[in-house]
Amino acid sequence: MKRVLFFLCVLCASVVNAQFQVGVGRRDITPQEPVPMWGYGARHDALSTGILDPLYAEAVVIDAGGKKLAIVGLDLGRSPAERSLQIIRKRIKDEAGIEWSFIAGSHTHHGPVLELTDEPGKGKGRFDAALRYYKQMEDGIVAAILEANSKMAPAKMAAGSVRLENYNRNRHTKIEPKPSDRDLEVLRFDTADGKPLATIVNFTAHPTTINAKILQFSADYVGAMKETVRKEFGGSVVFMQGAAGDQSVNGMGRDYKAFGAALGQEVVKLASGLTTLEVAKPTLLVKEDRLTFTSRTNFNDGMVRLAYEKAFFPELIPAFIDEYTEGVRPRLTVAILNGDVALVGASGEFFSNHSIRLKERARVRQLFFFGYNNGYHQYFPTIEGVAEGGYGADAGVSPVAVGAGETIMNTALLWIYQLMGKIK
Repeated sequence: MKRVLFFLCVLCASVVNAQFQVGVGRRDITPQEPVPMWGYGARHDALSTGILDPLYAEAVVIDAGGKKLAIVGLDLGRSPAERSLQIIRKRIKDEAGIEWSFIAGSHTHHGPVLELTDEPGKGKGRFDAALRYYKQMEDGIVAAILEANSKMAPAKMAAGSVRLENYNRNRHTKIEPKPSDRDLEVLRFDTADGKPLATIVNFTAHPTTINAKILQFSADYVGAMKETVRKEFGGSVVFMQGAAGDQSVNGMGRDYKAFGAALGQEVVKLASGLTTLEVAKPTLLVKEDRLTFTSRTNFNDGMVRLAYEKAFFPELIPAFIDEYTEGVRPRLTVAILNGDVALVGASGEFFSNHSIRLKERARVRQLFFFGYNNGYHQYFPTIEGVAEGGYGADAGVSPVAVGAGETIMNTALLWIYQLMGKIK
């Protein structure tokens, strides 16, 4: 009986003493050699010619009740390819005990191609500089996460959102009303004494404000936004793109610096109006899996392959074939932080109505949707989007079965309620 009581006392003490801790880290992950650029098929295999502004990996590591989560925003077109993703995740688990992570690209169209591999016909011998870059990228992302882990300290937290008009628009549908996820959402973390530590920014719009003919690396408007927030508010800034499959930026004359600075001012205004509080009962619950869907596109068809090679370049196409051998397998990650904040990440370009409807149905204090997260499986249009057709909805760039996006959102909703104990 004494041993049982002792065990219970120790358990109670560990719960009472559980702290909410946060750390931040940052690394430059800009390619140092000319490599093919991601985002515009018309570039084909043209190599980069320089740097407009650097690309960064920005990390926040959270320890909530003894469980660790890394949230990592990358100035890249997509999340790292599967092989790189697994290398990164293994290293942070082995070296820092971080089991869970949201690792997402901002979707800038002025970053490097990430899909090539060290095999004949898939990049080896022709794009060796790109293959060298993948090691640099992996090391940089891991270093940013490990730095954040090493700096963890007690922190306060606040979450908030505001609807922004005239900052994004639906670029796909011609049917009114055109859906747009206009939420600007932030997670604000302060040090124990109230100084800004990190701001996670979640917004939805394609970073495509720089001319495709410019072959220089840039974080697009995201970089300008982060710089504005750093200078005027302080702390680290992590950007996580939303369901931007059908969303473009709106206004500002498509000047990426002006748009980013204006968005940054909105972030500062929102974050400044939030009051961070100590987390009384820090908790983290996470569920992740890969779902499998049939493909609308037959990549084994020689004519289909030839069309893709012409649209992009030959060495890139085997990456699609390898990825979709067992069907289209997007990764879904759902986390509940401190009992009432939901984080949902999915590995593709989801149409905005997916995130809008998920937020409406998930009865949580706040839900953040992260696209381009933990992998990349192209576009996930809504069913009505497929029926209307057009870029982003047709099989050419959306090979996944019709209705896959809805299935993924329903799965995310179910997991949210299960993790919160509302559905057994």
